Amino acid sequence: MLDFEKFTKYSKPGPRYTSYPTALEFSDSFSYDSYIQKLAVQDSARPLSLYFHLPFCRNACYFCGCNVVFTSKEEKMERYIDYLKRELEILSRHLDCSREVIQMHFGGGTPTFFTASMLDEVITEIKKYFPNFIEGAEISCEIDPRHINEEQMKVLHKGGFNRVSFGIQDFNEKVQVAVHRVQPYDMTKASMDLARKYKMDSVNVDLIYGLPYQSLETFKETLDLSLTLNPDRFAVFNYAHVPWLKKTMRKIDETTLPLPDEKLAIMQYTIDFLTSNGYKMIGMDHFAKPEDELFKAIEKGELHRNFQGYTTKGGADLIGVGLTSIGEGVDYYAQNFKEMGAYEEAIDAGRLPFERGVVLSEDDQIRQFVIMELMSNFKLDIKRFEKLFNIEFKSYFADAIEALKPFAQEELLTMDEEHIVCSETGTLLIRNIAMPFDAYMVKHAASSKTFSKTV
Repeated sequence: MLDFEKFTKYSKPGPRYTSYPTALEFSDSFSYDSYIQKLAVQDSARPLSLYFHLPFCRNACYFCGCNVVFTSKEEKMERYIDYLKRELEILSRHLDCSREVIQMHFGGGTPTFFTASMLDEVITEIKKYFPNFIEGAEISCEIDPRHINEEQMKVLHKGGFNRVSFGIQDFNEKVQVAVHRVQPYDMTKASMDLARKYKMDSVNVDLIYGLPYQSLETFKETLDLSLTLNPDRFAVFNYAHVPWLKKTMRKIDETTLPLPDEKLAIMQYTIDFLTSNGYKMIGMDHFAKPEDELFKAIEKGELHRNFQGYTTKGGADLIGVGLTSIGEGVDYYAQNFKEMGAYEEAIDAGRLPFERGVVLSEDDQIRQFVIMELMSNFKLDIKRFEKLFNIEFKSYFADAIEALKPFAQEELLTMDEEHIVCSETGTLLIRNIAMPFDAYMVKHAASSKTFSKTV
């Protein structure tokens, strides 16, 4: 049983650790020329993971933290596709695109806001430059049930897509109206039925708790309805209310947000409900059927985490393409321009739309390994770490070990000479447990408007 009384007192702002260092440390001190050099000298034996950002939405969902462009004009999307093609051509001059591709993801925005012919055009262009997708590559797309039809699903199937995630968030109409995303159950079911018709290997759903007017009773109904859709995975996210960063969130009446105790009750019920219905909890926000590859990976200690969340595809260089996309190499992160004008201007000048990033120091790489191991597999093999880095863990991380002692005393983790292992409750506090290893937290600790709360 999870001990939620211990859990609540750890609520504090903290990173989600989709990267380390986090995006707050990205800057223009990582120069364009240095980035190009990094691309050129990448290990050709390392496979590639591709991320394409398709940023357009018709209108705003008020809870959304993504980088989006609101439009109803197809010509804007057609113009963007032209720039994506040009970005790929420039990229091919600096990167060995013949390397194996083991993963590709379309994110947004709303990727399926693009028409079937537009999606087909983008996929065809990608395969022209990246011809070596391995058999069994994970090719995934985020789908808004309000913007999907059979022609689009045919195109995704033809393009080799095998994993799709449907944004549901909540089925309660009052909640949907409050967040400006009205999406009836029948519409969602029809779109998921389409995915299964076109042989998607994994059909997943995303829910969010902590939205306006949500209560335990209303979320129970959402979970009941979601279960009838029989998804392969659930992602159940804690709503991160950061109106100082996202203007659309300012449209949410904060007095309608559920109180922490209500959110905690929702979380506790969700865990009990999904586990009693055959799903296994994976970390702080994912649930999967026991036969799912995510669950198999965590049992072997082989789960990984990147900007797309949890994945079984580790050991790859991530190449971000499109507006605001982020790439990751062995010792760097690189982000494209967030503003469309600057993005287009760079490509017009024959340059990649790289804006900023960070080169990892030796200390960054050491801490990155520890944090990502904890975030992904909820344990750390200390002896393996010491062998990899030729460092004595206990002396290098003396401060972090001291900071973790209260977690150990409350049985949120166990810690000895060889391992750190999180308890079941501890996995839900994994952000808190990772934070003592973060060398940058000291300078952010005083700010309450830097990160969302961990609980």
